[in-house]
Amino acid sequence: MTECLAKAKLSHEIGSAQPKASAAPQVQHQDRQGHQDHQGVPGELDRLGRVVVDCGLKVHRTLGPGLLESAYEHCLAHELKARGLSVDRQLALPITYEGETLDAGYRLDLLVNGLVIIEVKAVEALTRLHEAQMLTYLRLSRLRLGYLMNFNVPMFRNGVRRLIL
Repeated sequence: MTECLAKAKLSHEIGSAQPKASAAPQVQHQDRQGHQDHQGVPGELDRLGRVVVDCGLKVHRTLGPGLLESAYEHCLAHELKARGLSVDRQLALPITYEGETLDAGYRLDLLVNGLVIIEVKAVEALTRLHEAQMLTYLRLSRLRLGYLMNFNVPMFRNGVRRLIL
């Protein structure tokens, strides 16, 4: 590991000693907000999402991969609450069928501030089925933002997916 760090540092020093080519102009996010195909989330919801991911990263750094989903869920809920957020765990998500509200067994792992759904996983890899599950939760709850968080990965960024409905 030390050898890799030394090579990275040397590479950085060599790269910084060379003159930099003129960079292309950076397109700012606000430049795209009026674009018809751009469907983001409101700024406040986006900021909440960033806190959610940051909490997930902290839990992953602390515990690492290899535990049960329930352990990550408990710790993530604890971390979110420690940051002053409202967290509901294992919240029933009923469906409406022919005017009747039915408990079909759907459960949200975590609901943050009543706005963001988190589905906690500890699997080898996230699949399209996991994404479909989250999209179903978003549709049934009429919420817009959800995160799939797979903690069974060496690097947390490879286990997080943000879904917007």
